[in-house]
Amino acid sequence: ASTAAAAQPKKYSAVLVFGDSTADTGNNNFVNTLFTANHLPYGQDLPGHAPTGRFSNGKLMPDFIAGFLGIKDTIPPYLDPNLSNEDLLTGVCFASAGSGYDELTTAASGVIPVSKQLEYFKEYIGKINGLIGADAAKKLLSEAVCRNNDMTFNYYDIPTRRAQFNISEYQDFLQTKLHDYIKQLYDLGCRQMIVAGLPPIGCLPIQITARFKNPLDRKCLDEQNTDSQSYNQKLIKLLNQLQASLPGTRLNYADVYEPVIEMVNNAQKYDSQFLFWDCIHPSEAAYQIAAKSVESKISP
Repeated sequence: ASTAAAAQPKKYSAVLVFGDSTADTGNNNFVNTLFTANHLPYGQDLPGHAPTGRFSNGKLMPDFIAGFLGIKDTIPPYLDPNLSNEDLLTGVCFASAGSGYDELTTAASGVIPVSKQLEYFKEYIGKINGLIGADAAKKLLSEAVCRNNDMTFNYYDIPTRRAQFNISEYQDFLQTKLHDYIKQLYDLGCRQMIVAGLPPIGCLPIQITARFKNPLDRKCLDEQNTDSQSYNQKLIKLLNQLQASLPGTRLNYADVYEPVIEMVNNAQKYDSQFLFWDCIHPSEAAYQIAAKSVESKISP
């Protein structure tokens, strides 16, 4: 990825990123929230060993995707006041750590909800209209990759929604919101979209530790992983339906589950000391492997 510009002939104009902490490249540095990663040891393996707000030791999956596409090495946060015109024209990140389709996810944290990410995107469109004109901006958006992270939900850890929905009902609740979200992105000009599914939630360290008090007894939670797989199957069906109903779209499902569960089950095959960087977020090496798994779907 350090030679991203020479990696491939450019087909896409920009990468635009929406999502949560697995996609936030630093927006939470600029909002009033405790959900920040602008301190060590986050970012310790980035150039200069400086924290940027990414919830990992290095780059995130959207950074690697931008590199694979030959656009740029890293994607800056939209709220960075020092963005250049080139930054805007080649892609920015609107994601916010702690965000989600469910408004309850952001109610108390102060992070940027999905609705606000869309408001920032509309503001962004106005800025590029001013830079290159409305026709060129429309073309740029149609040729951009809009990468949307299908946010990990907190159904298991926050009791409020469990009192209202069973797990299948909550999945449907989230996907109804996702349907509306993608439709809004389409109406704003996005045509090429990557939507990531859920990882094996039952293998996240935070979920395992909450269930098993003895560290020696810890293992992945099969029922939560089954729920993730069920959600992902619903997501694939939804994306197929949306692509059929939205002319000119290319909606790609990014399978995060399989590469992560493969790393969990066959760690010795991968040249990485750590799969997870903290109790929730993958390491840079894991993000790179996961990004590689979707490269063929979006390569020119």
